[in-house]
Amino acid sequence: MPGDTFTLRLRRQSLEKTPEGYAYWKVHDETRSMPARECAVLLCDVWDTHPCRGAAERVAAMVPRMNAAIQAARARGALIVHAPSDTMPFYAEHPARKRALAAKEIPPPPERERDDPPLPFDPTKDCCDTDKLSETYNWTRQHPGIEIDSERDVIGDSGPQLLNVYAERGVKRLLIMGVHTGMCILRRSFAIKKMVRWGFEVALVRDLTDALYNPALPPYVSQREGTQLVIGYIEKFWCPSFESSDLIG
Repeated sequence: MPGDTFTLRLRRQSLEKTPEGYAYWKVHDETRSMPARECAVLLCDVWDTHPCRGAAERVAAMVPRMNAAIQAARARGALIVHAPSDTMPFYAEHPARKRALAAKEIPPPPERERDDPPLPFDPTKDCCDTDKLSETYNWTRQHPGIEIDSERDVIGDSGPQLLNVYAERGVKRLLIMGVHTGMCILRRSFAIKKMVRWGFEVALVRDLTDALYNPALPPYVSQREGTQLVIGYIEKFWCPSFESSDLIG
């Protein structure tokens, strides 16, 4: 119910040294409580389909859990943000889209300097791990299995635009799920890198994300391991992660 708190078990990694002087990455777990009303839960590019068949199938498999997570978060008072990039014309008349557009415009804050090391693999390569459904973008909307609450949610795919909404609602923290971990989750104007640079507390829902990665390319690991590599990269350099069970209970 509104007024509730989230208790998140956050995981991050830091570079440490053994007593003998050998460097290694140490995993840190921290339990944090925060008012749900100060949080936005954002679904990044959870499209209805994707050119890569494997990517589309993995998203479809996550959708029921995603929907359960946002239902629980919404019930506690969090703002739910649907961000299916490149599909805003589909939602032009939707109340949740109009709500995002109606927020008073504010200037973005100065961006904070951050180290930005390279990813474990190049996400600009042909990273599809299966046959393709299309050679071009084929999505038209958010996956229909995700519920959009017309009375409370917002729809948008612009960081500055969503910043206006957050200022209006008093949102200080962004909890992000969706795809793809090494691309949109990091690079969209509403996603991890930009929001961290704008000073928001950000966390990734690590069991509700997926990397677009082809095991035939370096570093030659499975698609699942490729996803875990990017999650680890995010925990080391950008923000902590947590499991969706912390939202669902």
